[in-house]
Amino acid sequence: MTDFDAVHERRGTGSSKWSKYSPDVLPMWVADMDFPAAPEIVEAISNRLQHPLLGYGVAKDELREKIVADMQAKYGWVISEEEIVFLPGVEPGFNMALKAMLQPGDGLAVQTPVYRPILNAAGHWGLVRHDAPLRPTDAGWVMDEDVLASALSKSKALLLCNPQNPTGKVFTADELKTIAAHCEKNGALIISDEIHCDLLFDGRRHIPIATLSDEISDRTITLMSAAKTYNTAGLKTAFAIIRNKDIRYKFTASRLGMVDSVNILGLEATLAAFAKADDWKTEMLAYIQANRDHLSIEIAKHFPSIKLIKAEATFLAWLDCSALGLKPDPQAYFLEHGKVGFSAGSEFGDDFGQYIRVNFGCPRCLLDDGLDRMKAALRG
Repeated sequence: MTDFDAVHERRGTGSSKWSKYSPDVLPMWVADMDFPAAPEIVEAISNRLQHPLLGYGVAKDELREKIVADMQAKYGWVISEEEIVFLPGVEPGFNMALKAMLQPGDGLAVQTPVYRPILNAAGHWGLVRHDAPLRPTDAGWVMDEDVLASALSKSKALLLCNPQNPTGKVFTADELKTIAAHCEKNGALIISDEIHCDLLFDGRRHIPIATLSDEISDRTITLMSAAKTYNTAGLKTAFAIIRNKDIRYKFTASRLGMVDSVNILGLEATLAAFAKADDWKTEMLAYIQANRDHLSIEIAKHFPSIKLIKAEATFLAWLDCSALGLKPDPQAYFLEHGKVGFSAGSEFGDDFGQYIRVNFGCPRCLLDDGLDRMKAALRG
């Protein structure tokens, strides 16, 4: 069993999370958990390093076969090995898709708030972004169908994030069917970032939007990775599942010398994660769900003015600090007065400057330290 309470020193290891701020700041921003990788993953990398050649890599047949089997077992989704395209990350994947399938001036629909790489993607390719904001309710974050329909009526594609970052929303089957119906009606491509698909709470099950029907699958590029679930983001390995042969060809051709082959150690880690690390994943999910619940209780107890809708997935909390009136914004305030570094809400959309995103994928003592720093900041 992994001791998820153990704190591992990450300063001085080249960690972007722990290098961003001075040593007196507790970083709780980027979606990078402070847990060691599963022993099975570390062992697989170590074994591969017994062979001294580290040239360009390709995915082993065993990895392709494992992904095919996993899609069938988890989602009842029948895919073929040739429909899998390996990538050095989900972000390169959706940018490849936009470059391949859209033209400058085309519209791109996104649901805000959404993490910055998706928010900024349209601008990389001269596209016009049409936002379809999610809305907070007592029942969780919900989409406004009329707003979504309007955005899609002006768009050639939807860049979907499910589970959703930063809200932690998991789209239901009915919601996905609604999204799919509007995409079909408008002839819109669906580019679905599903990198958090294994990080669901309270018994929820992920539904890849491509599994709704053959017609939807034929217009969908699905992006997945072991990176978030197994905390291997630095190994730069992901994959796309693309059923439509013409789309797959255009997608692959859009590498254009910018998107290279995949990290050879990342491929080994991905295979080990999917084939051997289920027990670690089960323990980790239980731990971060308990962290989520603890955070929710502590926020309600000590910060009653902060609004928090419990995440249904991910290891990220999205806190509305509007009622606190912190200047110039909550992220900057807590950084200056509490020495704790959250993600600024403004990074997720123009209307979210009074929010912060909090990473609770960490040992409980670090989470409590972050809460204590928030209390100290508000005491002045």
